[in-house]
Formats: sequence, structure tokens, C-alpha cells
Amino acid sequence: MERSKPSGVSIVVEQTKRGRAQDRAKVAGGQQHETSYEAKKTGTSPSAVRGAVKTVGNSRGKVEAKLGEGKGPKRTGASRS
Repeated sequence: MERSKPSGVSIVVEQTKRGRAQDRAKVAGGQQHETSYEAKKTGTSPSAVRGAVKTVGNSRGKVEAKLGEGKGPKRTGASRS
């Protein structure tokens, strides 16, 4: 027997501050908006982000570290000529 939700009723799930922080610490590899955001942030492609999630898991720090492996160290300050 299947139960269905009455039409016009929306269920709102409130998150605690801790829940939001935990959610931000992860990358949902199956969600297009998450992979696009992370790709733009790291200068890679959404498919590279999905590959990193599959390789290292969904921890945002690990994914960003994996995507940054191919790049050299970040340079700061003025360039010297």
C-alpha cells in the first residue's frame, strides 16, 4: 500500500547551524549546481569535480585538494621582473 502526500502540502525540513555546516563541508557529486560551483571555484570542469568525488569521497577539503594537485603553488604578491 502506497501513501501519497496530499497535493499542495510542502514539507519544510529545518536545519540546525551544525547541520548546515556539515552540509557545506561536503560536495554532492550528483548535483549539477554543486559540481558547477566547485568547478568554477577551482578552475576545473564539472566532470573533473565528479571524478574527484568518486576518487577521494565527498569531503570538500579533500575534493579541493585533489583538484589542486595538478597546479603549482599559488603565487602571492607582485610579480618580480
